[in-house]
Amino acid sequence: MRTLMKLILALVLSSILLALAGCGYHDDKEKYYLVSANIQLPYWQAAASGLRKAAHEMGVQSQLAGPDSYDPQAEVQEFRKAVAAKPAGILVSPADPKLMGPEIDQALQAGIPVITVDSDAPDSKRLFYVGTQNESAGELGAQIAIKKSNGKGNFMVLSMPGQANLDARLFGYRKAFASHPEMKIVQVVDIHGQSSAAFDAASASLAKKGAERIDGYLCLEASSGKEVAQVMKNYKITDRIIVAFDTDQETLDAIRDGTIAATIAQKPATMTYVGTMMLDTLHHHPPGSFASDWKNDPYSPVPAAVDTGATLIDKSNLDDFIKARDAAASSK
Repeated sequence: MRTLMKLILALVLSSILLALAGCGYHDDKEKYYLVSANIQLPYWQAAASGLRKAAHEMGVQSQLAGPDSYDPQAEVQEFRKAVAAKPAGILVSPADPKLMGPEIDQALQAGIPVITVDSDAPDSKRLFYVGTQNESAGELGAQIAIKKSNGKGNFMVLSMPGQANLDARLFGYRKAFASHPEMKIVQVVDIHGQSSAAFDAASASLAKKGAERIDGYLCLEASSGKEVAQVMKNYKITDRIIVAFDTDQETLDAIRDGTIAATIAQKPATMTYVGTMMLDTLHHHPPGSFASDWKNDPYSPVPAAVDTGATLIDKSNLDDFIKARDAAASSK
């Protein structure tokens, strides 16, 4: 018993010392950025809450930056502004990894740690990625589509081709459908970040009949699911399958009324909270040059990726999800 008490006391003292050390090495001018596109979306507001929580706990500053619309070039400009401010670190969700990759490498060369969240830039030298394992998330969505369609049907995909996370989700769907030859992805629509494009594509698809009939819609980002659902409601169509992504209120409402079969819930606040804490460690205790290609280094001090997980939300667990969400919001 005495040995156990000594161990407990040692752990408590260690925790106190770590907390005091954490308070001591932070500067109130220290700042961390989250850069994305479409930052007015509820998804990115949730992500910003994780950033703010981490910053508050450390006693430092934080800022969400990026265009309100889906504009990869404008996102690059906002990233450059963040780099010019010489922050302690940057989280970025690249809308276009080819555009953002060189910018990330330049920031690292300047000694600023950069971690990708939600969407990756795998060809850059970003330190690592924190977010959903998107291929697995696509496979998860595919399972509900297969179940609801009895393993056959024509599906339309609503996406933004070229965005790494969405491409990985589509790959996951295709991988799962490969063992069901009557499950076919017959069209991939690029919505260019405009929810209205999803609405228009779904509306136009209703004209297809017979062998060309669209039986379901696979929505790979946050805004298209609710738009497709609205089209089905407008035309009073109840025999199409919609699998959405993310958990804005309109999507959840459409699950409750049965228009959307399910959605894939991610953890945006977890991504940014964990990412910011990791940036802080790298800023204060850099293990080496940030310009090194850590993802290809077998002795890298950091993982290549941190999977924050994803959950399928349908009618069976909708209420539990909402309770958990509201409890988390009230505790902030």
